[in-house]
Amino acid sequence: MRLATFRGIGEPAATRRVGLVVGDSSRWWLHPFADGTDLLALLTAPVAERERAADEAAQGDGLSAAEVVLLPPVYPVAMRDFLTFEAHVDGMERGHGNPGPPAAWYDAPVFLFMAPHAVVGAYDDVPMPPDTAQFDFELEIAAVICRDVHDVTPEQARDAIGGYCVMNDWSARDVQGKEMTLKLGPSKGKDFATTIGPWIVTADELDDCRDADGLLDLRMSVQVNGRRLGSDRSGHMGWSFEQLVSHASRASWVKAGEVLASGTCSGGSLAESWGRNGSLTPAPLQVGDVVEMTIERLGTIRNVVTPQRDTVAAVAPARRRARVAESA
Repeated sequence: MRLATFRGIGEPAATRRVGLVVGDSSRWWLHPFADGTDLLALLTAPVAERERAADEAAQGDGLSAAEVVLLPPVYPVAMRDFLTFEAHVDGMERGHGNPGPPAAWYDAPVFLFMAPHAVVGAYDDVPMPPDTAQFDFELEIAAVICRDVHDVTPEQARDAIGGYCVMNDWSARDVQGKEMTLKLGPSKGKDFATTIGPWIVTADELDDCRDADGLLDLRMSVQVNGRRLGSDRSGHMGWSFEQLVSHASRASWVKAGEVLASGTCSGGSLAESWGRNGSLTPAPLQVGDVVEMTIERLGTIRNVVTPQRDTVAAVAPARRRARVAESA
């Protein structure tokens, strides 16, 4: 089942409705659920109950793609971005002069916290962030959590995953790199936009897409201005999503409404190519570029890079303290 959040063209910006997606990637309709339907509640509901609600929605008139604005499927209560694709880590490390993934990468699935209020919809424009000459995309698959969990095993974690969607973790690589020389961040290098969508595909819908080790195995690809720049499979992740949820829940809460992402797949970013090529080839994203990402069974997101939207304040440098020489 595919579940989307949307508003109709012309409806107030604060409008938020939930719909059942019917059709294929080239031609689809949204059949609204009853007013007040909560998407997370649908993900948590027993399959039979969710199917009944979907059947009722399907009886009503559908809305075409031209009649709606797709919103982020959820406004996450928190977001965690993991680093699970070994080949991507390899390429990034080579760009820093290292021979490959550090030994610590294999020990546990590390993650960073993201800015949940920065999410944008599948077809929204994405303004160029300030202070960057190395704007980049990152192709990822993301899981939406539908139940609170704490200290769960991977087997127990499976029931906490309501569904999956496509994610673009936009990055200002030069800003990010400067921040991380201080052994902190990234912060302003990533907090301006994250695309999630176009809808959520419920976890049960993908049971037939698992490999022998139980990992989702879906084709992933990205193109810029119609030119394909990278592809991979989610089955190349070093850990399953159930293992990611379990690890995140160790001595901690993972809450309903969180989004947990795989991290960038191999070939899913420009920076990985820069690391392997030793140059900014292909070129960083520019205003007017169209970035399109597709994951098998999950759909396609498509964003246009637009000019910087607002004038931002200058960055204030630190107040330097006068240093007093030690007395002899």
